[in-house]
Amino acid sequence: MGRTRRVTLREAADILGVSKEAVRKRVLRGTLPSDTGEDGRRYVYVDEGPTTSSPEVGLGSDPRDQLIAQLRDEVEAWREESRRKDHIIAGLVERLPPAIEAPGTPQSASEGEERGEVPRDAQEATERPWWRRVFGG
Repeated sequence: MGRTRRVTLREAADILGVSKEAVRKRVLRGTLPSDTGEDGRRYVYVDEGPTTSSPEVGLGSDPRDQLIAQLRDEVEAWREESRRKDHIIAGLVERLPPAIEAPGTPQSASEGEERGEVPRDAQEATERPWWRRVFGG
């Protein structure tokens, strides 16, 4: 195993052979040790030397291990992209106007009054006296 070195996210990405975003995700998952420097930048600790590879797979230099690590990083990037798009879609759906009422839905009394229509109960009350409606006839 080589010596541990403190580097920036970009340098760590170059050393590990992955994207800067992949290094950032590893830091967030806690699989790559890191800290914040006095300058406010994030620094990552990586091993120097030919044995450096993904900390998730181990310290082997097998190309298959490196490919597996790269594919895991790509899957994580796609998941993040999917979450971002879901968030955007949810925001757009919230801004859509309310749905138009389907034909045949009953109208409220206030909607009919706005158009000058008399509600059926009021119309019936003016045509027949209350005692006929209650007792029949």
